[in-house]
Amino acid sequence: MTDDLGLFGPGSVSWRVHREPVLWLAGVRALYLQALHPRAVAGVVQNSDIRRNCWPRLMRTAEYVGTVVYGTTDQAERAGRRVRRIHDRLRAHDPRTGEEFRVDDAQLLRWVHVTEVESFVSTARRARIGLSEADVDRYYAEQTRAAALVGLDPGTVPASAAEVDEFYRSIRPELALTAEARDVARFLTLPPMPARYAVAGRPAWLGLATTAVALLPRWARRLYRLPGLPTTDVAASLTVLGLRGLINALPVREGPIYRDAMQRAEAARVAAA
Repeated sequence: MTDDLGLFGPGSVSWRVHREPVLWLAGVRALYLQALHPRAVAGVVQNSDIRRNCWPRLMRTAEYVGTVVYGTTDQAERAGRRVRRIHDRLRAHDPRTGEEFRVDDAQLLRWVHVTEVESFVSTARRARIGLSEADVDRYYAEQTRAAALVGLDPGTVPASAAEVDEFYRSIRPELALTAEARDVARFLTLPPMPARYAVAGRPAWLGLATTAVALLPRWARRLYRLPGLPTTDVAASLTVLGLRGLINALPVREGPIYRDAMQRAEAARVAAA
């Protein structure tokens, strides 16, 4: 037990957003979005076999996010160091020019960070978690601390909704539906599953993946050659809202990192009182 409440703490928007289990959808949405950057998707495809270890990879990513948000400062910093060590030795080749680039290039790290946090906060708003525009700006500002863990200068990371919109506007000319992006999107939609889970798991995952795609910005759906219609946004919002109610009604077990954070927060509250 420690009085260290981590990078954010109980009064943060980050704690309020990430306690919602429905945000698993946001993580899948972010993966579809990230695949539209030719260098980002090339870095993943050329350095890992996602077809063989997709489920452990997803779980490790979820554990990393949980550690950064709810872990102690030391736990978050150690997780960040592990990520930086892995990225430091990885290189890939641009599929268009053949140029070699570092996977931890600052522009690529910013792209991954922004798509991740924007996916979380936009999905949270679709689920009607109750975030005001000020809350959204505060969330983005808080998450610059998470960006620093992977090696980014926090001063170069979008820290408000307006800055995130401007980042997307500036980077969109670089995005494209490459062959690698199509392969990753196809894989995300129909990933391999153990035979014992396939009968029930495949339809359930297909529904979640379809919803994640519908949650993408309209310009991203158009890059995937899908309709960018307002009606799709409405349907996606209603689906997320329904899923949130369903998931919250289930006896979902809280993870150890979250439980430890709640215990530390309660101890701090009692001590302050």
